[in-house]
Amino acid sequence: MFNFEISKGRSRISAVLASAVIAAAGASFSGVVMAQSAPAVTTSAEAAAAAPSAPVTGSLPAAAAGKAAATEAVENPYGLEALWKTSDAVAKTVLLLLLIMSVGSWYVIIVKLLEQSKIGRQAKKTTSQFWNAGSVQQGAENLESTSPFRFIAEAGIEATKKHDGLLQHVGFNDWVTLSIQRAIERIQSRLQGGLAFLATVGSTAPFVGLFGTVWGIYHALTAIGVAGQASIDKVAGPVGEALIMTAIGLAVAVPAVLGYNWLVRRNKSVLDDVRAFGSDLHSVILASSATKA
Repeated sequence: MFNFEISKGRSRISAVLASAVIAAAGASFSGVVMAQSAPAVTTSAEAAAAAPSAPVTGSLPAAAAGKAAATEAVENPYGLEALWKTSDAVAKTVLLLLLIMSVGSWYVIIVKLLEQSKIGRQAKKTTSQFWNAGSVQQGAENLESTSPFRFIAEAGIEATKKHDGLLQHVGFNDWVTLSIQRAIERIQSRLQGGLAFLATVGSTAPFVGLFGTVWGIYHALTAIGVAGQASIDKVAGPVGEALIMTAIGLAVAVPAVLGYNWLVRRNKSVLDDVRAFGSDLHSVILASSATKA
């Protein structure tokens, strides 16, 4: 009985041990299977993650090139070209007016400078071509046809020939003086031609530019009101337009003022030579008339 029970107990223990061995073996087998399948899953996940990255890496140069091309294609939105394209009729009129003022000022400055230089050269030639001549008529013929000194000499000669009729009631001295003085005044008027334009440009160009500034600020305030917020992209364009108008106005006015003062000073020097020639001519004509009488 006891042996049977022992045998029965051993059988139960053997069954339990066998069950434990089978369970352990199953667990080991499951662990091996999972361990072998994990790298495959990881490898598949890594492959899936790496697969889309290859095209992205390859597309980086193309994207960078496209971005660079877009950057090169973008123009300065606040330059002079953009100002002209985005400005309205009033702003364009102001720009054209300032352009006309600038071109006209430089034209007057260059032309008057050349004219004054030419008269200065002609004044130096009068010593050898006029005063060394045998008579006033010969001296006038030796001078250039466009010379103001020849014009004065011919006026003096005409005065001596036309002192008749009612003009005889005027003294010969006074008549010759008036004729030469009128010729000098006509030359002076010619030399001063264009200076009034320079004075006008110098005094009005800053205000024309200021008008453009006020108009640009008005547009800036309008853009802010429409946008509902004072963002830099809404304000920078009109404000830049206003500042450019002010700068252009000053750039037009300053050369006009400087050119005006410079030409006036040079005119004074030229007219001194002309008046001196007229005074000497007057004395020569009176002396010649006295000798003939």
